[in-house]
Amino acid sequence: MSSLTLGQPKDKDDDYFTPKDVWESITNYIPKDMIVWEAFYNKDSPSPNALREIGCKEVISENDDFFKVDCGDVIISNPPYSCKKKIFERLKFLDKPFILIVPVSTITKAYFRQTGFADKCGVIIPAKRIHFIKGKEQTSKCWFDTIFVCYKIHGVREKEIIFL
Repeated sequence: MSSLTLGQPKDKDDDYFTPKDVWESITNYIPKDMIVWEAFYNKDSPSPNALREIGCKEVISENDDFFKVDCGDVIISNPPYSCKKKIFERLKFLDKPFILIVPVSTITKAYFRQTGFADKCGVIIPAKRIHFIKGKEQTSKCWFDTIFVCYKIHGVREKEIIFL
């Protein structure tokens, strides 16, 4: 999870980063021939480099406003959880493929159904609870489960649940 927009206040708990092994666990589903937009920029996030290291041909990760720009062919990210509703509304407008790491409860929310993603997304369930990086240290304090929500991703059908 990283910064969302230029000048927008963010929750202090939005700056948790995804370890490389998390992206490696779904490498078969990541479209490496497309330009990846890691849309939620933070200069300390290891995700852009991790995505490059697992074979993505190009990864865009710039300090741009997610709600004003549109980059790449596919969004792959761990977005800030404090504003998921607004993010999913923007994703509906963009209508481009994405893989997002979100709390499992996201798929039960009214906004997720109202955007139509409940009928259009597939879900990948990690083999174990993801423990994110805060600052320079990996934390084991994540108290909730997360999933990968996938939209228009080859190998993940609508309403499909894949267990890793």
